[in-house]
Amino acid sequence: MRNRGWIRRHPFGSTSPPPKREPFSLVRQTQDEREGLLVSVRGRGEEGGLFPSEFVDGGIVTTTKPSAATTRDEARHTRAREMRRTRATRGGCEAIGMAKRGGSVRRSAWTNVAARGKDAGRTRTTQRKVDVAETSARKKGKSVAKAAAQEANRVDVTSDLYCGKDGQVLVRPSDETGPGTTGQKKYYIHTWGCQMNKADAERMAGDLETKGYVNCIDPDQADVLVYNTCSIRDKAEQKVYSALGIQAERKRKQPDLKIVVAGCVASQEGETLLRRVPELDLVMGPHHANRIGSLLEQVELGQQVCAIEPIHIEEDIAVPRRDSNTTAWVNVIYGCNERCSYCVVPNVRGVEQSREPDAIRRECHAVGEAGYKEITLLGQNIDAYGRDLDAVLPKKEDGTPQRWRFTDLLYHVHDAPGIERIRFATSHPRYFADRLIKACHELPKVCEYFHIPFQSGNNDVLKAMKRGYSRERYLDIIKNIRKYMPDASLSADVIVGFPGETEEQFMDTVTLIQEVGFDLVNTAAYSPRPMTPAAEWENQVADLVKQDRLHRINRVVKQVAEERSQRYLGRVEEILVEGINPKNPSQLMGRTRGNKLTFFEGPMEYQGKLVDVLIEDARAFSLTGRMVQS
Repeated sequence: MRNRGWIRRHPFGSTSPPPKREPFSLVRQTQDEREGLLVSVRGRGEEGGLFPSEFVDGGIVTTTKPSAATTRDEARHTRAREMRRTRATRGGCEAIGMAKRGGSVRRSAWTNVAARGKDAGRTRTTQRKVDVAETSARKKGKSVAKAAAQEANRVDVTSDLYCGKDGQVLVRPSDETGPGTTGQKKYYIHTWGCQMNKADAERMAGDLETKGYVNCIDPDQADVLVYNTCSIRDKAEQKVYSALGIQAERKRKQPDLKIVVAGCVASQEGETLLRRVPELDLVMGPHHANRIGSLLEQVELGQQVCAIEPIHIEEDIAVPRRDSNTTAWVNVIYGCNERCSYCVVPNVRGVEQSREPDAIRRECHAVGEAGYKEITLLGQNIDAYGRDLDAVLPKKEDGTPQRWRFTDLLYHVHDAPGIERIRFATSHPRYFADRLIKACHELPKVCEYFHIPFQSGNNDVLKAMKRGYSRERYLDIIKNIRKYMPDASLSADVIVGFPGETEEQFMDTVTLIQEVGFDLVNTAAYSPRPMTPAAEWENQVADLVKQDRLHRINRVVKQVAEERSQRYLGRVEEILVEGINPKNPSQLMGRTRGNKLTFFEGPMEYQGKLVDVLIEDARAFSLTGRMVQS
């Protein structure tokens, strides 16, 4: 590794030292007792400028000494990055060598051998022939109208529980932002990652709007830029740094601009972010989402603020500002106590903190009274709800006290007025109870949709992942769901290329997808993350092999989903209308109770209502139909 020496290189490529300014001389810890926030505050010079942590001043080095813990973290992250580069290079060379020798099954990184059979998908050569044939058919007479309709109905494979590869910009419903915003300060929130981050974005929007800010969707027009980040995969991190590079340049021209990094990358990197991107004003972890306003007040005093310490998450004073008029997220538990060997979530989101049942019930009632029709109860591990609560239910007949469980919570919130549908995510197979399945069957508002990540279909890989269950246990859960709700929709998450995963173990994952018959599987190639045991293992799978497996499993996922979708053809489905199809304004879009995205023509006044739709076209991840009278 190149020694960076004492001269700080600009984080975006320039090697010239920053302009001469007063030394960055103060790093201090303060306790804001009123808010209960533990934050690290960095001082600024009298000019109000931002200083990097080390720079050259007249030939003499002035530096802020990082803490021992920060130094260790940076060293560990550096070693992990170097190991990943070395392994990727070595793995790529091994794959090339095998391909040249005629090698073993692993030469599949370059060519999919037909001998893998039907279950592994078509060979790439066959796929190219199919693509050529389809292109030829289009040229020979496929109508432009039909092609346009197909494009309009094309959807990303990504579930609504995730923000997609490019993230999502928070857009407030136009009837809530209203006129008269000229002259008001504006905020912009760009979110990457899971449903928990999407809910955090709404909480931050609520707090900012209580401080007088209004929402905007153009980052160049914003006074406060918030990048709400995800650290599950390295690619998501790099997109954040790319966005920061553009805005850092703008910050130098507009010193009043406030740049905030929130979410899991903020928790993971902490003060390292302030040193890497000195233009940042605020780095804040997920625990502080509903305190962004008070933290920005400290920034206004001329401080760089790093608020990443775990705290007890108090009930929100500000109401979350939803990005929909129809559906709403409701957090029920924060954090995670599981220690899966690949996952960074416990390190960045902290330990489990369940909200009080009555507080959740009050929020659900308020959401229903505000006109929302669907709520999704959220938790990183929602089946763990109640384990940390002191509150207890009435004692059993034998006098034994009962603790709250997630099933009890479903009964507790089910009568929320105005709410037509209730969903929940994310479930953990280790804690998924038969009692919960029965409750979902008995409670009419709870949708027949389950998101239960399995991550791998091989028991040895599951053990290495420290998931705490087996393939057989997972299949038992699915069997019980089908017993009570045969038509229930199922989705999951899966990782391919986990360290040490063999071709045979990968095929176990493929066969599990085919055996269960998922409606959707969110797939990802394993990405080594800082502070996780698996990132340090020597048996990393080559990047080329991981990408090959990802492509193959995606084809299987699509094939299975398309087969599952055929059951909707000719059926009349109850659709909750969410809005206009952004790719075809003449169509409305909504979801079935099984969470299948559905398009159909109809007037905008049906938004937020339940309508009956006859399904006439079924694709892997979406449906098209026409509205019928009930």
